[in-house]
Amino acid sequence: MNAVTVTTAVAASPSWVATWGASPQPVWGSDFPLPTNIPTELHDQTVRQVARISLGGERFRLVLSNTHGSQPLTVGKVTFAQAHNNHSIAADSLRTVTFGGQETATILPGALLVSDPVASPIPALNQVAVSVYLPKATPMSTFHWDGRQTSWIVAGDQTSALELKVTEASAQSTTARPLLVGVQVKTEQMAQAVVVLGDSITDGNTASLDKDSRWPDFLAKRLAPQGVSVINAGISGARLLSDGMGVNALARLERDVLAQPGVQSVIVMIGINDIAWPGTIFAPQSPKPTFEALTAGYRQLAEQVHARGLRVIGATLTPFEGALPGTPMDNYYQPDKEALRQQVNAWIRRSGNFDAVIDFDAVLRDPVHPTRLLPRFDSGDRLHPGDEGNRAMAEAVDLKMLFPGNKVLLKAAH
Repeated sequence: MNAVTVTTAVAASPSWVATWGASPQPVWGSDFPLPTNIPTELHDQTVRQVARISLGGERFRLVLSNTHGSQPLTVGKVTFAQAHNNHSIAADSLRTVTFGGQETATILPGALLVSDPVASPIPALNQVAVSVYLPKATPMSTFHWDGRQTSWIVAGDQTSALELKVTEASAQSTTARPLLVGVQVKTEQMAQAVVVLGDSITDGNTASLDKDSRWPDFLAKRLAPQGVSVINAGISGARLLSDGMGVNALARLERDVLAQPGVQSVIVMIGINDIAWPGTIFAPQSPKPTFEALTAGYRQLAEQVHARGLRVIGATLTPFEGALPGTPMDNYYQPDKEALRQQVNAWIRRSGNFDAVIDFDAVLRDPVHPTRLLPRFDSGDRLHPGDEGNRAMAEAVDLKMLFPGNKVLLKAAH
């Protein structure tokens, strides 16, 4: 195995870089096939979430979102700490977060809220806990549905509690993430970020809960020692061309990808839901997109990323024959959809649209039955890789393709 050391120049002054992210989605109604896993409204309640950062540091900022809200949202108090487990924190790390010097703040409709810097030394690849108290009746309109991490909603202001009061009557656990969409860190060196734009395979839909075992998590472990963060901009159910469990990729590109501080490279792995959703319970009347429409969407993504002077890496779409057996989505796979996937993958590999290509199809497919996932990489639903598959995906990323402009030194890792 080879390790790559990325050497970066020291910046003239410290700079902010994204070190964790979760793309905001609109909370859907009761007519959608999947539950939201959060209450429709929070009032006099605290939400505590845990997130594993990529890069560590001495000073952090939080980003909260009311992106899909239609009315102002009042934040009563926010704290930041090093997580001890999924609802307790390390006592000496607790910090109160301010916004313009004040503990309370308002997030305007459609807006983000960035905190003041918080002084708190936390090493790379550690988990942090963010607790948000909502004193007023707050409709839930913006969240990230598939957090793969247990969050807690508890009664009253428990933002400063070292251990939450979790009782059956007054607490609710959820794997959704209300409001919190980003953590940024101030670095003494010119740090860089890789943003991964994707769907449920990137979001980690079947990755082990509370284990940070999505493929971008494993990639972050490889890159953090080099001063590079990995930001997961995956949304389960996301599509390139159409809205669904989030807005289409082109509509969210600016907010979720290009606006991330420090971003230098973008990995794009999206499109399987465009191909496979039509005709299922998620999109029963929608026609399958054409090859021409899909490739036009990829071209637009690359053009807009390149316009910012950033590097864009394409990833092939992984096998899905027999996907989601025994579920209402068991018609997700069809032979004509597979034919379109193969056509799109051939274009991703050969078109020259991307600066480089990661062939995840080749990494995960079964050599004996290449339209299916290799069983040891399959989570069991024949669509999403399990933890071992996620690790294989991260290990397949050639780090040299992410930052070829830097002085990259190869050395053997033992």
